[in-house]
Amino acid sequence: MPPAKKRPRAYDHLRTRTAVLAQYAHVRDAVAALTPQQLDSPTRLGDWTVRDLVAHIALGLGSVSRDLALPEPPGPKPATTLLEWPPAVAAVVRDPGAPAPAAARPDLLALYGEVEAAFLADVPASGTGDRLLPTRVGSMRLTDYLVTRTVELVVHTDDLNEALGLEIPYDRQALAACTRLLADTLADRAPGGSVEVRVPPFAVVQCIGGPKHTRGTPPNVVETSPLTWIRLATGRTDWARAREEAEVSASGERADLAALLPLLR
Repeated sequence: MPPAKKRPRAYDHLRTRTAVLAQYAHVRDAVAALTPQQLDSPTRLGDWTVRDLVAHIALGLGSVSRDLALPEPPGPKPATTLLEWPPAVAAVVRDPGAPAPAAARPDLLALYGEVEAAFLADVPASGTGDRLLPTRVGSMRLTDYLVTRTVELVVHTDDLNEALGLEIPYDRQALAACTRLLADTLADRAPGGSVEVRVPPFAVVQCIGGPKHTRGTPPNVVETSPLTWIRLATGRTDWARAREEAEVSASGERADLAALLPLLR
């Protein structure tokens, strides 16, 4: 019998909304200080410049207002749950054939202001977040879709920091939501209890079929930091490199996640 999958983690709508706005504000403030030379700098996302990446971040949050403007999908249940989102769309792994985002919106500060104003108007600081959105991967609950926006924002904040040597801060709640969703995705993709994956202080999950740990020190443990975990899950770094650079500790014969990563392909 295959291992039973656990009940999906619940996210608070208002806390997630606040986290999205906070991380977006961190990026917006950084963008306002970028020079033309910095905006033209390369990134690790293929041929995208920093300008393209900055536009993509704003457009990613703008998708919330865009989808809310469409008719609500019929039915009481979403077509796509939160844990189905990562395999359904590699939202943080760019399609190399996609057009450069900055081409359509060259005035980045105006774009950031428009997106933020629309979000504040369309996602009020009240409600349950149960409204269904017709996203490109199927209908999703608003709260769940906001959790996916924390993934976009946190991952691309790291892309910006890497490209320019910046230290754009990470909102704690946004970083937590991103970390937890990607950890839960691993547990959902490889259900079991033989390996414990720890990403302190935000997530602990068990995964991979085999002898289940019940008490005491687990025989197979993987531990890493939130940012390293996010880079592993999204393909910004690989398992071998993270082990070699001591960014991941792994003990036990089953504590090898190389075959399961990245989660967003």
